[in-house]
Amino acid sequence: MPKTSIRTKNLSKTYDNQTVVSNVSINLPYGGIFGVLGKNGAGKTTFLAMLMGLITPSEGEIFIFDKSLKLHKYEILKNINFQSPYIDLPKKITVMQNLIFYARLYDVIDKKKKILKLSEDLFITDLLDNIYGTLSSGQKTRVNLCKALLNDPKLLLLDEPTASLDVSTSEFIRKYIKNFQKKNNSTILITSHNLEEIEKLCSHIILLDKGKIKFDGKKNELFKQNKSSSLKDIFLKDDK
Repeated sequence: MPKTSIRTKNLSKTYDNQTVVSNVSINLPYGGIFGVLGKNGAGKTTFLAMLMGLITPSEGEIFIFDKSLKLHKYEILKNINFQSPYIDLPKKITVMQNLIFYARLYDVIDKKKKILKLSEDLFITDLLDNIYGTLSSGQKTRVNLCKALLNDPKLLLLDEPTASLDVSTSEFIRKYIKNFQKKNNSTILITSHNLEEIEKLCSHIILLDKGKIKFDGKKNELFKQNKSSSLKDIFLKDDK
């Protein structure tokens, strides 16, 4: 088993002389749920995109499962998946057709069996024959999560995993994510504007501020350092 899930060394990204991510070095152990927080423009999306190999860093190195992403990209990407409410699946085909396509892409064994089991778990069975583009935002969120779990990823990157979901469904999804992590001993990295969600799910927090790491450590250490009992209190203090 790898010693680390994600390790970055002096990771930076610059666009048109503007640095979006600056000298970020983290070292996350294998297994667990970790949160990445920051205000709009903090560099969270760019950071995640670099971890997925979608954006090439201007400087620095990324290691996933103790292997260089640059040197072992395709081997690593087989064991990664991603969900975001801001990235749609193909809109003109059905949910089932989408899921079959991605199951083939990830070389999933017993594709339909896997899809039907996840669909049942996530309460989207009744959506399988619907055209994806006709779904509501909340329905798309659940379908996108289903897509992200098809290959039982060792590293799961979640961007706003409960966006547009009602309170009861959000709580169900959070429990599902926790159970998935325990069952698979996977690593889950979550970004969210829902501070309560991060507080419930994550034991380790990374705070980004203008592309730089402001804090990287245990949640309780963050509370102690800021003399606060919640993430909301910490962010409110920063706004003053």
